[in-house]
Amino acid sequence: MFDKLQAVEARFLEIESKLSDPSLADRPDEFRRLSKEHSSLQELVAEYRLYRKTKSDIDSNKELLKEGDADFTQMAKDELKTLEPELEKIAARLQVLLLPQDPNDQKNILLEIRGGAGGEEAALFAAELYRLYQKFAERQGWRTEVMSVSQAEKGGFKEIVAMIEGTKVYSKLKYEAGVHRVQRVPETEAQGRVHTSTVTVAILPEAEEVDVQISPNDLRIDVYRSSGAGGQSVNTTDSAVRITHIPTGVVVACQDERSQLKNKEKALKIIRSRVLEAEQARAAKEHSDTRRAMVGTGDRSERIRTYNFPQGRLTDHRINFTLYQLPDVMEGHIDQLLDALQTHYQAEALKQEGYAQA
Repeated sequence: MFDKLQAVEARFLEIESKLSDPSLADRPDEFRRLSKEHSSLQELVAEYRLYRKTKSDIDSNKELLKEGDADFTQMAKDELKTLEPELEKIAARLQVLLLPQDPNDQKNILLEIRGGAGGEEAALFAAELYRLYQKFAERQGWRTEVMSVSQAEKGGFKEIVAMIEGTKVYSKLKYEAGVHRVQRVPETEAQGRVHTSTVTVAILPEAEEVDVQISPNDLRIDVYRSSGAGGQSVNTTDSAVRITHIPTGVVVACQDERSQLKNKEKALKIIRSRVLEAEQARAAKEHSDTRRAMVGTGDRSERIRTYNFPQGRLTDHRINFTLYQLPDVMEGHIDQLLDALQTHYQAEALKQEGYAQA
């Protein structure tokens, strides 16, 4: 591990030297590339330097113990009681920081939520789940924009697609993809029986134009009149846009904006992210990045998580994690859950890298 850390610090110092070169001002692309790499290494290098300092302090205190002076001996013992556990914590953090980074962790995301099994009740919970993520995003200082929505007859969403923009959004929310199961008594249930419904969630990293190249010749763009509630423009102008990516068959329709241009821009963003997802899935099937792997069929038996309203309980089945704070969770307080998921998957990654676990 420490050979890797020394090499990282050497690269960090090399980049710092290059960034101080005045001639770099004439190469803005190179400056941005080096600045990004410098920023990505900064936390790891700082932690490594803290490790070295703490190790040096421990060695100094152990030397004091050898001198035999009573006052210094007690002081050294007290210091070691603090420093040695701290060194173990720093070493653990370094192991995590050395794990291969997901290149999508810094990206914004497209959040896609669809009602699964359960009809209208599933659509209602889809809306509540979207509100949960919206509330969480607000608390993180992120920006949420609805890209496409299909309303259900009795309220809720058949489907909603939203862009969430902010710092490391994908990193925090990537484990939310899958089938979410809800157990509760619907308002329309006269007998008070608990019903089980499902909602599927997909988390797609936002694809920029540099991430995926889509030829205009591969797109079929259709315009048509909007339908449903939407103001004066409904059924009077061809503002709705449907885009088909011919090679993959991916189809996206947007009609939420009055402007055809804005609807087209939104549809293209979704198209790019879905095409990127498909390309990444083909390149790395072991990561199961396809939407099918994310959300399955929406069947009740396929679930990553259960929201049990009668018991006020949330259970994540992947890590056997349970919270009896469902009302708080539905208000977007999912930090504890997300931290538990991240810790679990980091531990699994450390095992694969061969690091010893404490």
